[in-house]
Amino acid sequence: MTSAAGRLQKAFLSPAAILMLTTLAIPLGVIAAYSFMTRGAYGGVEHPWTLENYTRLFDPLYGAIFLRTFWISGVATVLCLALGFPLALFIARSGSRKNLYLSLVILPFWTSFLIRTYAWMFLLRDTGLINTILQGLGLIHAPLPMLYNDGAVILGLVYGYLPFAVLPLYATLERLDATLLEAAADLGANPMTAMFRVTLPLSMPGIRAAAILVFIPCLGTYLTSDLLGGSKTILIGNLVQNQFTTSRDWPFGAAISVVLMIAAMGILFAARREGEELL
Repeated sequence: MTSAAGRLQKAFLSPAAILMLTTLAIPLGVIAAYSFMTRGAYGGVEHPWTLENYTRLFDPLYGAIFLRTFWISGVATVLCLALGFPLALFIARSGSRKNLYLSLVILPFWTSFLIRTYAWMFLLRDTGLINTILQGLGLIHAPLPMLYNDGAVILGLVYGYLPFAVLPLYATLERLDATLLEAAADLGANPMTAMFRVTLPLSMPGIRAAAILVFIPCLGTYLTSDLLGGSKTILIGNLVQNQFTTSRDWPFGAAISVVLMIAAMGILFAARREGEELL
């Protein structure tokens, strides 16, 4: 009976396994193979096999791009957590209006991310809405440089990925046992102490999940940095895009993609191990 149940389980899981193989494993294998090949004379890939694509990554220029990407992604993640936690806590304690507020959090996904990014360009550019209002009020005499810099990229990332932080935080906070906070109050803890001594420690799984869901997409972003950062803010995603399009250096672009994927998998593995230790 057990073996029959096992065969039935494998039969039900086999379509998912085939889908994962064809849409994930095989494409990743192709990218990994490309990363060890040589750029063709007119683009594409050709033999011989080489490690040059990986050794090029030790160039200080690419090292600076990696450091800038991790720094901007880290700042955006911290800001998403700082903004998302109070919002998730507010929604979790909203009673019958939870669904309404959750719908408002998800509402931006109903609009194209490209259109929302262009909207920020309209707001932040020199002749945009914000500078126009500030100049009209006489608060500034010259437009503020709010576009095409790291700050604009971080703003765009926070705006784009904030819901990814709010949702897992809400899922954790919504299951939080309210009697624990009552017990903390009975023991003399004020609301702020209860927040840092009870709520935050118990919400660590949600915080960890939110950080992963924000940080890893930020590592590979290229649209936000391309539109809001311009040529002054080149991240790893922009570098990969340029190698596959403008430079037509597919092997080097594949090598960058493999290194980025390994870094993301390392972060996921470290977070998983940390989660196991906390349980």
